[in-house]
Formats: sequence, C-alpha cells, structure tokens
Amino acid sequence: MVLSNNDGCVIARSNEAKALGIVMGDPWHLNKQKFEKHGVIVRSSNYTLYGDLSGRVVNVLRDFTPHLEVYSIDEAFLSFDGFADFGAHAHTLRARVLQWTGIPVSVGIAPTKTLAKAANRVAKKTANCHGVHALLTESEQTRALEGFALTDLWGVADRLATRLGEIGITTPLQLRDADTSLLRERLGVLVERMALELRGVPTQSLTMTNPANKTILASRSFGRAVTERRELEESICTHIARAAEKMRRQNLVAGAVMVFVTTNKYKTEDRQYAASRTVELPVASADTMTLSNAALAAAGRLWRPGYRYKKAGITLLALGPSHNVQSDLWCRPDTPRSKALMQAMDTINAAYGRDKLKLAVSGIERGWSLRSEKRSPHYTTDWDELLDVK
Repeated sequence: MVLSNNDGCVIARSNEAKALGIVMGDPWHLNKQKFEKHGVIVRSSNYTLYGDLSGRVVNVLRDFTPHLEVYSIDEAFLSFDGFADFGAHAHTLRARVLQWTGIPVSVGIAPTKTLAKAANRVAKKTANCHGVHALLTESEQTRALEGFALTDLWGVADRLATRLGEIGITTPLQLRDADTSLLRERLGVLVERMALELRGVPTQSLTMTNPANKTILASRSFGRAVTERRELEESICTHIARAAEKMRRQNLVAGAVMVFVTTNKYKTEDRQYAASRTVELPVASADTMTLSNAALAAAGRLWRPGYRYKKAGITLLALGPSHNVQSDLWCRPDTPRSKALMQAMDTINAAYGRDKLKLAVSGIERGWSLRSEKRSPHYTTDWDELLDVK
C-alpha cells in the first residue's frame, strides 16, 4: 500500500491489502503494528517515479494512435477510428505497455468517454475480461450499467447522486433514459451531456493539446512543525523555484504571487493561524529571483512568531505569454541576461537532477522537508538509485 504526504494515511492498496481489511484513509501511525503483523509492504508517495513511469506509458500509447488525450497521471483517452478490430488492437496495446514498462493497464472501449470509463471499470474488475472490455452495442451497455451504482459513473460523486435522487434518478439506466431538458433545467448542462453520453452520443471530443495554465500552485506539508521564520521562507522559495520552472516550460510569465501559511487544525492544543497575501509585480516575470523576492515580501507580512506552522505554499497568478510582456515607466521585463540564467539553471537541473542549481535562500539542509520514510528508490530518474540486479 502507498501512504499520503508525510506518511499520513493510506491512499492506495493492492488487492491483497484490500482483502486484509485495510481501508482508504487508514492512518499509518495508528495501524503500524497491525500492518506490519500481516507483512504488508508499505511505501511512501514517490511522485517523481510515478510521473516518469506515466510518461513512459503515454509514449507507448502514442505508437498506437495519433489521437491521444492524456487525462491524468494514470488515465488517457485514445481514438481507435480507422481500426477494424478494436479488441485485438486493445489487447496488443495492453501487452506492449506491460512488456515495455511493467505497468498493467485496463482498456475500456465504447462510443463515448463516459461509456469508455464504464467499460474500463468492467475490464479492471472482471477477471475473464483479461484487461479489455468493449461496450459497443446498446444491449452490452445496458447489461453493464445494470451492475453499476450511480456513484460508479465518471463524474458522479455523492452530492450529485443525492441531487439526482431528489428527482427520482437512482440508477445509471434511469439517468441514461431521463428527459434531457429536465436534467438541463434542474442540474445543468453537464448532467445533460452525461445522459447523452450514456446513450452513446459523444459530447466530449479529445483534448490533444494541454491548454496553458491560468495559475500554478506549489505547496507541501512540512515533515515537522516549523517555528522559525528562516525555515518558512526556505520552503516558500523552494515552491517558487518549482512553480517558476514549470511556468517557463510553458513560455509563460506571472503577474502576481500569492503566498499562504497555515497551522495544523487537527492539533487543537496548538494556537491556530491561517492567512494568505498576494503581491502584484510591476512587470510580469519568469525569473525565479524576482518571484522569490515578491514571495519573501509576502511571507514577511504573514509571519507570526509563536505558532507551529504545518504547511506553506504559493500560487503564481495572472499568467500570460512571455513574448507579450507590457513594461512600465520604471520597470523592465526580464532581461536577456536573466532569461539566459534561468535557461541555464533549468537545463542543468534537467540533466543532473532537481536542485543541482538553486537559490541559497531556498535552504541547504531543509529539515522541514516532507517526511517519506518508506519511499522506494527513484529507479528511473536517479543514477544513484538504479535497480540492482544480482
């Protein structure tokens, strides 16, 4: 099983762990002895490894169709238009991903995204499907949806299920067959489109290019309570560096920086405090030093001594294209020297590992860093942590 940030609680389980009665959200510190007694293998979250393996899976998928939408770190939609045998193509895809990455995947095939998600659920949970299931005819779709709860559908959480129940819709088939004009009037256009998709009418096309971010957020809980201003500022500048690097990859600049801090609301014996502050830049910038100075100014106004801080983060706001920056009378946009320096930092860190070059203000030892005592090695992204084969 996998633990959340700071090894807090269970966020992912294998089938074997589920069979032992381990529940999503179980706190690690309260169940440690029970888990170890059963020999459960426990891992801390390892986002660097997950992101790299996700990219490898996507690269394999691109060999099977040029029409690909990367929906999340572990999901993608593909168009099989033009292929005669969808099932054979899907089985070949699944075998290739497993052979080249070691990652088992399930494939759901259907005329719409919503039905494809339903087909994928069947493929994942039914052993004799061998990881692939198609819902291409109305009878196949009806038979599958009969075994679903409303909340098993993509996009239906408990709150929406309750609202649907208020108008007499308690099953996916009832939602599929409902009056779409009533759904639009009572619950909005998104639910109307969901009903149409359940009927096999596509309402969502593939998004094959990722739109530029409108904001970029970076935050993490501390590995321990932070009580010194220097450590709080180190974490904030570290988050600025992460977000600025991501922003530069999209050729964007930020017009404002928002900084927030909070204590641990679950520690009722501690004094509580949470606040945020936004600093507008005179001229939009992608320079980590400029953004760090703005963030430090905000942090200085947020800092209150005597509190035990649990989390800090930043958001880059008012993002726009880097080639269209409006200067003012007193301030210039990022200079060629500044851009060259940022490019050099990004290039070196990409080649030799994160934070090989960093601002001193972001700290050296970083004792406040996220706790991940059970983290697996970065097998695919760190030369020092390559898998040993004996």
